[in-house]
Amino acid sequence: MKITYKILLVVAALGFSGCEKLLDRPQLTEENDETAWSSEEKLRLYANKYMAYFFACYSGGAAPLINFTNSDDIVVQGKQPNFTRAVPVNSIWDMENIRSTNIMISRIESKMTGVLTEEAKNHWLGVARFYRAVDYANLVRSYGDVPYYDFELQDIDTDQLYKPRTSRNEVMDHVYEDWQFALNNVRLNDGDQTLNRYIVAAMVSRLALFEGTWQKYYYNNTERARKFLELSRDAAQIVVNSKKFAIELDYKSQFTSKSLAGSKDMILYRVYDGAVGVTHSISSYGNLQESTLNGPTTDLIKAYILNDGSVWETSTMADANDFDITNLIETRDSRFEATFYSKPDALNKGSLFYITKFFPREVEKILKEVPPNDRTPEQATLIEVNKGSKNETDAPVLRYAEVLLNLIEAKAELATVGGDAVTQTDIEATINVIRKRPLAPEAIARGVKQTAAMTLANLPVDPSRDPGVSALIWEIRRERRMEFVFETFRLTDLRRWSKLEYMDNDENEDLLSGGWIDFPAQMASYIAPAQIGKLSVVDLNGNETVYTGSNSALMKGFYKNQESEGRLPFLNISNVNPYLTPIGFNQMDQYRAKGYELKQTQGWPEY
Repeated sequence: MKITYKILLVVAALGFSGCEKLLDRPQLTEENDETAWSSEEKLRLYANKYMAYFFACYSGGAAPLINFTNSDDIVVQGKQPNFTRAVPVNSIWDMENIRSTNIMISRIESKMTGVLTEEAKNHWLGVARFYRAVDYANLVRSYGDVPYYDFELQDIDTDQLYKPRTSRNEVMDHVYEDWQFALNNVRLNDGDQTLNRYIVAAMVSRLALFEGTWQKYYYNNTERARKFLELSRDAAQIVVNSKKFAIELDYKSQFTSKSLAGSKDMILYRVYDGAVGVTHSISSYGNLQESTLNGPTTDLIKAYILNDGSVWETSTMADANDFDITNLIETRDSRFEATFYSKPDALNKGSLFYITKFFPREVEKILKEVPPNDRTPEQATLIEVNKGSKNETDAPVLRYAEVLLNLIEAKAELATVGGDAVTQTDIEATINVIRKRPLAPEAIARGVKQTAAMTLANLPVDPSRDPGVSALIWEIRRERRMEFVFETFRLTDLRRWSKLEYMDNDENEDLLSGGWIDFPAQMASYIAPAQIGKLSVVDLNGNETVYTGSNSALMKGFYKNQESEGRLPFLNISNVNPYLTPIGFNQMDQYRAKGYELKQTQGWPEY
């Protein structure tokens, strides 16, 4: 069922921000603070703005692949994205939505006692407290300590406006309480594509997992880690126990379907429909017609597990160390085939492996199998729709697969801080459910097989495993990497695990090379005079061969562009903390001018 778009009621002077083109609706009428809180419907309209703000879709800087290129998954032709290395002139947190949710809470309590039933009152308080908590969780993820407000802040209250930063732990204790209230009071169902308890639980499973692992790995605080990991586990279990969701779609269909309506894989999705002018452009960035600078790193390609459940270094499969893309499709986890085009392609400048995870199979088939002059008008239209900003595929926002992976990771981490050990039953109910997802007919035709079930008694022996991570947690993290590749999670995951060193080019040479190419056999035309001194290949032992113009036969290996540059150093540098965001010098001066002190974010210089 398509979303029925409603005109938002703008209460008082509070505006809203949402997904570009998705919620750009005109004002229906004028309201003031005395009339706006007279019905549940008006309250619902007030709260609708938060859905677009907190649940990212394919625009507004939240698009996967193109807005999340700074990770160990992506190599960019040219300079790699850098971390912030200096305090900016202007930068500080935005608390507009926190003030807005505090107003909502205040008005429900003070103006709607006789309007709402007790159940409705608790539901809407849960909605507001949930969103307030999500905003604060995101703020502390960036800044650490931030000022905490649980009341409507007035612009004349100078002491509160310029109050010191509240400790992260105190803020997150309030967040914890808000989430607990929301999990107990938000309705199980409040209508199609609106906030409900399962959406709340899925988000809490994500954000509480971040806080729990951050506390464990960044602050080394096992007590607080356990508190939030238990919350993540319990929230995920709410979704699982409902039995309303399942893994039913093949992997790629989650990202390329014209309609996700009725899919049990989706806890929340966004509807796009060209008929009403609501479209996006995400599939255009992998449309097999235009070039892109972003491609998979060798490090990512090597990380894919084989379909027998082993890793390439120790697998007994005959072709385990053959990285030709045809062999990778046949031997690796099925998510590999669903993520990349089946042949090396020069249109991908960074890696020569072209990312098609968000590009529909039917359009790919037309482009590659039907000559332009033979295409029907319908086929031509379909190609055009998947170019530019006319894409109509629905956007997955919260997937059941994520909840399952949040659940198993929370349980595995809890086992390290005094919780129960992970059992095979836990693995069967999470990772192995995902591995049993259906395969697309196109994937089967290419020789793709389902990946073998994970067993605790026979976890892969991976010589590349970080020695500071257990074999089980390492494999859970691998599962996340394959499942969420080129989405929005990888850098966030590395931060919460305190593993940004994985992105250090000096420590990991596989970050600047891409796909394995046999240039004489697969891309002979690419070996041209213009590539002399620019094109190189790297073998499995890390040996690099640069193209000289006379060594074409040696050009077999992981493609590397000599013009690609690594990140500037970002670790172990005085007054630089890549894990947290600094605030601007101007904001510190503004506090000082008013007679107050604003301390800099941990790890960054005060002046």
